[in-house]
Amino acid sequence: MNILLEIFSESWELLRESSLYVLFGIFVAGLMRVFVSPEAVSRHLGKGKVRSVLKAAAIGVPIPLCSCGVLPAAVSLKRQGANNGATTAFLISTPESGVDSIALTYALLDPVMTVARPVAAFTTAAVAGVAENMLSPEQEEKKVPPDLRCTVDNCCDGVDCLPETHKTHHTFFEKIRAGLSYALFELWGDIAPWYLLGLVLAGVITVLIPTELMSRYLGGGLPAMLIMLAVGIPLYICATASTPIAAALILKGVSPGAALVFLLAGPATNVTSLTVLFGLLGKRATAIYLASIAVVSVAFGLALDQVYALLGISAQAVAGQAAEIIPLWAQVAGALALLAMSTGPIYRTLRSLAGRLRGRPQVTTCDCAPGTCPTAPLVSIGKFAPVNNDKKVR
Repeated sequence: MNILLEIFSESWELLRESSLYVLFGIFVAGLMRVFVSPEAVSRHLGKGKVRSVLKAAAIGVPIPLCSCGVLPAAVSLKRQGANNGATTAFLISTPESGVDSIALTYALLDPVMTVARPVAAFTTAAVAGVAENMLSPEQEEKKVPPDLRCTVDNCCDGVDCLPETHKTHHTFFEKIRAGLSYALFELWGDIAPWYLLGLVLAGVITVLIPTELMSRYLGGGLPAMLIMLAVGIPLYICATASTPIAAALILKGVSPGAALVFLLAGPATNVTSLTVLFGLLGKRATAIYLASIAVVSVAFGLALDQVYALLGISAQAVAGQAAEIIPLWAQVAGALALLAMSTGPIYRTLRSLAGRLRGRPQVTTCDCAPGTCPTAPLVSIGKFAPVNNDKKVR
């Protein structure tokens, strides 16, 4: 019982310290949802073997999608004309980073890791995308009509309704309300179960795993990076959920470089994403995808350890200092708000698990159309699918 209370206490402390940063991250993500046009994004990713990749990698860094949520978005980009390299870059940089996970990294870790994480995600994505474009034979990309639907409420398909006309359909405050609704319900509904699970696992690591064991085998060097790479590649975990685990590992003596390898490899790779990538882009692209993540993340991990050593910074000593500037009452209020927001997603997740254990059909809350989940054959994928220009989407 004492061990359970200690795990709960450690998990609550992480939740309290990170709560306002998470709320800020999902708020920004909601604004991006309604103010960033998917058509404008896809329009820049079809031409240029290098330029399109750099754009895709940069676009993916702030977007808060996990390794499963990014799949339909990547399929949409591919079908709207993005080349293979740009699609690969987007698939890597998006789940490895995001405005929510960057804010959370600042809260639970330190400024050095906060900068290193998106830079490493961008570099990994750029290397993989450029390699894919350079090594792939010249192919004529098949274009399809872009998805121009209104991001607020699908009131306009963007074809029969010109953009100039559609600008008058919604006020600025209506867009803000739609963005907040998306962030609080849809986005947080996808993240909440994994984030809370990450907090619990971080509490377990803090309480049960001896510091000497971690520092001995994961205290730095190439073996530590390879171990974290082997752990992270098959693991299904989103960028937000992996952050408290990385913080707990660092506090137990794991080097910041090894923790960075985990933060890069864990969110970007799992069996589902690799299966979809294999079907979407082929064997060569999948091999380049994995090789780039492995090589670049290990290289960045080794380099990051050297940066901490040169700066004379102890990752254990500075971890979580950013949270200290926020008053305790605000941290507690933010934590309670996150827990209140999580009741619905947790209930749906538990109900789905209970139904699966009883042998009933799984109830899913994803936005995919029937039979179009990313784990299924790659056909039109829910709200990311190209629209039918013959009729409006209601």
